[in-house]
Formats: sequence, C-alpha cells, structure tokens
Amino acid sequence: MTYTPPKVWTWDAENGGHFAKINRPIAGPTHEKELPVGQHPLQLYSQSTPNGVKVTVMLEELLALGHPGAEYDAWLTKIGDGMQFSSGFVDINPNSKIPALVDTTNGCRVFESGAILLYLAEKFNVFLSHDIKERTETLNWLFWLHGSAPYLGGGFGHFFSYAPEKFEYPINRFTMEAKRQLDVLDQNLAERQFLAGDNYTIADIATAPWYGALVKGLLYNAAEFLDVTRYKNVNRWANEIYARPAFQKGRMVNRNHGKSSERLEERHNASDFDNIPKACD
Repeated sequence: MTYTPPKVWTWDAENGGHFAKINRPIAGPTHEKELPVGQHPLQLYSQSTPNGVKVTVMLEELLALGHPGAEYDAWLTKIGDGMQFSSGFVDINPNSKIPALVDTTNGCRVFESGAILLYLAEKFNVFLSHDIKERTETLNWLFWLHGSAPYLGGGFGHFFSYAPEKFEYPINRFTMEAKRQLDVLDQNLAERQFLAGDNYTIADIATAPWYGALVKGLLYNAAEFLDVTRYKNVNRWANEIYARPAFQKGRMVNRNHGKSSERLEERHNASDFDNIPKACD
C-alpha cells in the first residue's frame, strides 16, 4: 500500500506500534514527580538499553580502578512506563531520554550518554588520553558511534523488530547501512586491538553495548539475518570487552528483563551484586 502524506501532519496517538504510548511530538513533563536521591556522589537515572549500559559500564570500570568518587546510585527509570517524562527527570534532561546523571559534588547535570562518558573520563582522568592525537582518535570513534547508532537502533532495529508491520524497503535500506557500519568497524579493528588504538577507551565503552551486542546475538534477534560471523575482527573485539568483569557488572545494572542471574534492577552499593541469584549450571 502506498502512503500519501497529508499537507500538514497531525498526531495520531494510537499510531506508533511498540512505542505508541511513549512517543509524542511535544517535549516537557507529563506528570509531577521528584526523583529519588541516594547517598553516593553520582546519581544515575537509567535503564539497561545500549545507551544506559554505556554509563553503568563506565562507572563500574572506574570503581574497578579504585576511584571512590565514582560510587553511584542507579535508579531504574522504566521508559516503557513513561518515567522519563516526570518533572524531576525533565529537570535533569529536557530531552526525556535515559541515561541522565547528577553529580552531587558540584551540582552538574549531565545528559546524553556520550556527554556522560566524556564528563566522567575528564573528571577521573581515565579512558581518554591527554595526547592530542590519541584523544582526537578516541573522540573520532565516540562521535562515530553517536552518529551511527541511530541508524542501527531507530532504523534497522525499529523496522526489523518493533514496527507493527514488516516492509521490505526500510528493512533493506537500514540492513544495508547496519552492515556497512559493521564493515567500517571490522576494517578498523583489523589493525587495532581497540577502536582508537592499543588502549581501551570511552569509544569502546560506548560502542560495545551496540555493535558488540549485535554481533553477539543480543540485539533484535538479528545475528543470523545480518550474517554477523563474517565480521571476525568485531567479534574478537566484542568477546574481549564482554569478558571484562566491570563490563559484565555494568550490563546487569538497571536491567529489569531477562534471566534473574543477569539483572540488578537498582544498584546502591557494591554489595548489591552479591544478592543476584547465581546462574544454574
């Protein structure tokens, strides 16, 4: 069926498929509600989407390096329930997207996952080199991720997994782009251990929850469709990063779906991980 756009678009609140009840063409809060505040320096409001995982992995990596100032409370923000539209959340992020961070030591609000990674890297002086060439290469790949992931998530992922109907044109269009992006990564990683060179950086932390998850079959149930095994360098890189203990912990935080042994809905102390049920053999 061919769609003929009207002269002026109007919002049909029932149209939108999987995300119809939370997608809307206006900004601002839908309800009044203050956000909870815990005891730690950093207050995170998030959910374990790929963008949310970036930040919890970064925080766990910082704690693994012995930075006590990186202690954090991670409050689950159920985006499917519209919690990101509360007045308290909108005060931190007027764009109503997770993750959002408040640094209680200086009152800074930080929104957009890439901005949070950059803020934490600079605050704790790690995962981002001071050498201008190395720093720039890291930022090249960090910004590459933030320019590319919307095509993977909002493009391929949406039309392949979430759209109310399957249409050949958008699936083909965004499949081509997703595979092109995987090839970009694969060619880069043919000559490097990590995205920006020999060192693990915020570029890797940002990219692995998206493209690492994709090649490991953790996104959109699309590994076979995309023939991800052909991207051998991306798979090698993803396996190395996913084996990191801090990465494994970070993936669990603010997760409210999946196996009980792989999720920690809220994180307020390091000991919270000890209460996660063990996986059955």
